[in-house]
Amino acid sequence: MISVQNLSMHFTGDDLFTDITFLIREKDRIGLVGHNGAGKTTLLKLICGLEQPSKGDVIVPEGVTIGYLPQEKNVNSPNTVLDEAMTAFDEYHQLEWEVEQLQKAMMERTDYESREYQRLIEHLNVLNDRLNMMGGNAIEGEAERILVGLGFEHEDMQRPMREFSNGWQMRVELAKILLRKPNLLLLDEPTNHLDIESIQWLEGFLKSYYGAILMVSHDRAFLDNITVRTIEISNGKIYDYKASYSDYVALREERVDMQRNAYNNQQREIKEIEAFIERFRYKATKAKQVQSRVKLLEKMDEIVVDDIDKTAIHFRFPPAPHSGKVTLELNHVGKSYGDQVILKDINLLIPRGEKIAFVGRNGEGKSTLSKIICGVLDHEGEVKLGHEVIIGYYAQNQQDMLDMNKTVFETLDDVAVGDMRLKVKALLGAFLFRGDDIDKKVKVLSGGEKARLSLAKMLLFPTNLLVLDEPTNHLDMLSKDILKNALIQYDGTLIIVSHDRDFLQGLTNKVYEFRKPNIKEYIGDIYDFLEQKNLVHLKELEIAAKQQPKTVTAEPVSQNKINYERKKQIDAKLRKVDKEIQRLEDAIGKMEQELAALDAIMANPDQHPEVKIDNDWYWAYGKKKEELQRLMDDWGERQMERESVMAEYD
Repeated sequence: MISVQNLSMHFTGDDLFTDITFLIREKDRIGLVGHNGAGKTTLLKLICGLEQPSKGDVIVPEGVTIGYLPQEKNVNSPNTVLDEAMTAFDEYHQLEWEVEQLQKAMMERTDYESREYQRLIEHLNVLNDRLNMMGGNAIEGEAERILVGLGFEHEDMQRPMREFSNGWQMRVELAKILLRKPNLLLLDEPTNHLDIESIQWLEGFLKSYYGAILMVSHDRAFLDNITVRTIEISNGKIYDYKASYSDYVALREERVDMQRNAYNNQQREIKEIEAFIERFRYKATKAKQVQSRVKLLEKMDEIVVDDIDKTAIHFRFPPAPHSGKVTLELNHVGKSYGDQVILKDINLLIPRGEKIAFVGRNGEGKSTLSKIICGVLDHEGEVKLGHEVIIGYYAQNQQDMLDMNKTVFETLDDVAVGDMRLKVKALLGAFLFRGDDIDKKVKVLSGGEKARLSLAKMLLFPTNLLVLDEPTNHLDMLSKDILKNALIQYDGTLIIVSHDRDFLQGLTNKVYEFRKPNIKEYIGDIYDFLEQKNLVHLKELEIAAKQQPKTVTAEPVSQNKINYERKKQIDAKLRKVDKEIQRLEDAIGKMEQELAALDAIMANPDQHPEVKIDNDWYWAYGKKKEELQRLMDDWGERQMERESVMAEYD
């Protein structure tokens, strides 16, 4: 569908990548990976035309559309949430106008068999295909459905965009891109501003998306659940794997091992050749062999080993000071902003050593309760810290709380006391601030560097209660793994707010789900919570069904039996609709191949003298286009049916 050919990009004389070539097919699910600075975001911008390459081409066929979601964007829209989402259909209205103009032009012509008239027909078919793909008259309902999936409430639809944070405004930007239904989605860290529920909804949407997807993400679970192909940028080259992220990691290790063996063999060969040259350099009888080996060395392409980037923060939390058996007690805690109740009558008792995750949609009170616990926000009710409890708090906007005019070294040195003052440089080194880096001003640091500096600052003081609000934002996968390992070994009490399922897995032993103004407790880690939550939803559905009036008295049936029979019925419906979707996809693929062959004949009729291109031929061509559209419409309806069936699992 889209071809990247011999693409090169240079910045200030350095090669970001050189002569890279790959193809994005119609339904590809691709994860784009590489260490920080490898050029992932740049490549996305080159594909969508926001930047121009130093060399090479990105070939996008006529009619193929691309949607690009950057990591950050200043929206500043005066519209309401729904009105802003509806701007996604500006293209739809433009297409309607173009179709109308084209139809008028065709009605005024009589040269029905001319090549120009056929081009008009082809263009009209392309425009109509695009209009049908974008949803027709159901566009407003589709806009609301996607906005709700991304976490908005129905009452949010008429609220002004300016009332929402930048993270929520980015959700609207994502909704607009999904509503446009481009042939290729380019997503740069799409989960950055989403909570767990919205991420799961987005996963389901992308799995059944009709077009291709190329995305960058540091969320391992998200990548594994969607992608089946991984493209890595390394040392200015790309490596293409038909594998999800986790499988790619194993395959990459194998590749690097093979490179390393080949490199070692080449080095041995080079030493042997150089030894021969040195030994017989001045022997006339060996002159020809010496020259032959000199030329061999000159022609030899040096094997380069792609070093796996293992640069990451390295640290352990200091031992937790001794404290009482109860770390924290909350009694009837609440928080309101005017008429808006965020938390109400929260009662918690957290014993020493417990590790807890706060999860839920954004805006439900997770950060609010974290701030209340840490004493930075006023509240109703009572917060009692246990005996000799010392809190370490990492706020969601922790990096914004740093003094921008201080240097990296001053940020730690000014607050370090006692023996820790002697360890500041070593601590900064563990967080990748080395050499001249420690003299940089905080204001010139990247988001990831500020996050690392904030984490380093926390280690200056031993604590026995850590409250961390989204600590993995801006961290790469390796650094997240090291932070997770440090938290697993931490012997104090932990409260962590995060939407990263892979990071939370195995880290906590209790989960609190926030649904303002209340919270609900689940025992286990994040995947135990997700499993239990689905079971609870099924039970709620069954309880509702039991409350319907009955005319027949039935024998009591066990809850497990109800669950089993319900799941069996849903599974059967899902298998049936999946089978129909597969049949339609096969038929669509076959029809697209037939039309592509006919398009090739129309493009070069002189090369196909055996084909008689007349009115009957064009009539048959039009019928195939109509059949393809019917198949696409049926496919779209089956996908909606599948979403409806999947919703029954909840």
